[in-house]
Amino acid sequence: MSKRIVVALGGNALGKNLPEQMQAVQVTSKAIVDLIEQGNEVVVVHGNGPQVGMIANAMTELTRSDPEKYIPCPLSVCGAMSQGYIGYDLQNALREEMERRGIEKGVATVLTQVEVDPADPAFQNPTKPIGSFMSKEEAEQLKESRNYDFVEDSGRGYRRVVASPKPKRIVELDTISSLVAADHVVIACGGGGIPVEPTGNHHLKGAAAVIDKDFAAELLAESLDADYLVILTAVEKVAVRFGKPDEEWLDALTPERARELADAGEFGKGSMEPKVLACAKFAESKPGRSALITLLEKARDGIDGKTGTTVRTN
Repeated sequence: MSKRIVVALGGNALGKNLPEQMQAVQVTSKAIVDLIEQGNEVVVVHGNGPQVGMIANAMTELTRSDPEKYIPCPLSVCGAMSQGYIGYDLQNALREEMERRGIEKGVATVLTQVEVDPADPAFQNPTKPIGSFMSKEEAEQLKESRNYDFVEDSGRGYRRVVASPKPKRIVELDTISSLVAADHVVIACGGGGIPVEPTGNHHLKGAAAVIDKDFAAELLAESLDADYLVILTAVEKVAVRFGKPDEEWLDALTPERARELADAGEFGKGSMEPKVLACAKFAESKPGRSALITLLEKARDGIDGKTGTTVRTN
C-alpha cells in the first residue's frame, strides 16, 4: 500500500566535499528510488554540516583577503547556497536513477525557509560551532563589530557558535505540498531549512542559527500529513549502552520509552538523541503514524519491517 514518506538523510549520505558528494548521491539515490519504486510518495530532507561549513570558511577567507571590499556573508545565505548545490546533485542523481528504472516523475529542490521563535531559549545559549578557526584577536574583533559569539576549541583556536532553535513553521509548505500532490519527488528543508524570523511588514529576516535537520524533517512530515518519518543514519538500529559490553540493539520503541531513555542520557546529544526525539514526536502526533531509524541501504527493508528501530504508539 502506498505511503507518504519523509526521508531525512544523515551526513554519511552526502560525503564531506564536492567529489565525495557526487559519488555519495549515486548510492543515496538508489536507496530513495527503492522506496519510490514501491509506489510511495517521497520527500527528502538532508543535512548540510560539512557543506555549509565549507561555504562559511570560503566566505571568511574572502573577507580576510580584502575586508574593505567583502563583508562577512550571513549564515542564512551560506545555508541557502548549500541547499542549492546539494539539491542540484541530489535531484540529478534521483532523476537519473528513476529514468534507469523506467519511473517517470519530476524531481524538484525547494529552497526552504523555516521560521523560528526569536524568544527560543537556544538564542541565549549558542552551542553550534560553525566556520573556521580564528585567533583570539580575530574573534574579539568580530565579536565587537558583528556581535558574534565565540568559544575556544581545545587549544586549536576560536570558533563562532550559533543557536540551534526548534523549527516552528515551514514557510514554503504550500509549494512543497503542491509538488507532492502533483506526484513529484521533492527535496526540501535542506540543512534543517534557512532559519528566519518575522520582523513585521511581511519581512522575514535570516537568523544566525542552525536548525537540527531531524526536527525540521519531523515538522515537515507532520505538516504534510505523512505516514512515515524515516531517519537514515550510520547505524542499522538504535542502541542503549552503546559501545559497552552489554550494548543492546532495539527493534522498537514507544514514544514514552524513547523519552525515558533520552532523559537517562542513553543517546548522544548531537547525534542520536535528536533522531530519537524527532521520531517520538512524530509517532504520537496522529494515530497510525510510525517512524524509523536505520541505515541508508536498509531503508526499504526497514519500511517492510525487516530491520531498523521503529517508533510507534502501542
